[in-house]
Amino acid sequence: MTGRATKLILIVIDGLTPSMFEQVVGDGSAPALAVLASHGSYRRAISTFPSLTPVCLSTLVTGAHPDVHEIPHLVWYHRGEERLVEYGSSFGAVRAAGTRRSLQDTVYELNASHLGTGAVTVYEALEDAGLTTAAVNITCYRGRTPHLPTVPILTRPAYGPKRFFFYNLFESDVTGAPLSVRNRPAGTIDAYAGAVARWLVTRDGFDFLVYYLSDYDYASHLQGPDAAHEALARCDEAVASLIAAAGGEEEFLERYAVVLCADHGQTSVSEVARLEDVYPEALVTASNRAGMVYAPLLSMGELRPLAARLDGHESVDVVLYREGDEAIARRDGEELRFGRDETSFATSGDASILDHPNGLERAWAA
Repeated sequence: MTGRATKLILIVIDGLTPSMFEQVVGDGSAPALAVLASHGSYRRAISTFPSLTPVCLSTLVTGAHPDVHEIPHLVWYHRGEERLVEYGSSFGAVRAAGTRRSLQDTVYELNASHLGTGAVTVYEALEDAGLTTAAVNITCYRGRTPHLPTVPILTRPAYGPKRFFFYNLFESDVTGAPLSVRNRPAGTIDAYAGAVARWLVTRDGFDFLVYYLSDYDYASHLQGPDAAHEALARCDEAVASLIAAAGGEEEFLERYAVVLCADHGQTSVSEVARLEDVYPEALVTASNRAGMVYAPLLSMGELRPLAARLDGHESVDVVLYREGDEAIARRDGEELRFGRDETSFATSGDASILDHPNGLERAWAA
């Protein structure tokens, strides 16, 4: 932020909307965030698609869309293993997929086998360059260093950055941080993250740190996208604690450059749709903003009739599917066909169907 810092902290507040950030910085209710804003520049960003936490965090860490990092959704069908992968879309979904299997997918397999080998994480790139990276609580953590779990009954290592902290389950250093999951509605996960990050800043123990604060997303799902003020105040305190650990505002900004972002935004739920009722013969994986329909017995040429079933469906904005070398975006019987070469997209049809920020690229990569 000052042009003098040589180390970087990436602060990710899960689910923070631009309107909420602008409000709390403008009215002074988030003084630490206001400090960062006053010393830097601000602009609204565009998330990847689908804008779900595992997908978006994988994009933040790899710099790639899902077509490269290969984390497609919060819950998806693994064709190779012929099973559902469930990263925690809901407690009911986790139970249905198998709690043990879901935990293994979230804690281990997302990074060990699901994250594409064609994607390079920021931890891998920086540590290959001889720098020390650190990560606190972020689910996309793949790095070069093996870490054994803190739980005695688990013996499988996770490969993460050199300094790696994941909900008390993996801790590369003894920090004295409290138990993270004891009372999430009260913000204990972010309290754990804050204690760890303060320990790291006090010791200047990294060149690059990902500081992930997840409790705001949890609270805003319950209270609404612009109503979780108490949870955001705790996020602000978590950022303020880093500034204090460095010795104050001036010392913090002299030592560290800071990027503050969300992984995605949120919008209020107006109604609930069940695509399973439209596709009883297919497997549907749906969560929040996007659903996927798996029809393994159908060829590509048979997808158009499936897409047409959603014409006029009041809960569906766009239906996407592939046909040969092109993708098709469909809405109410109208279509936009598009394909990509090395430098640009070729399109034909109704361009308004994907009239979203960076719509073609995000839809193609999904």
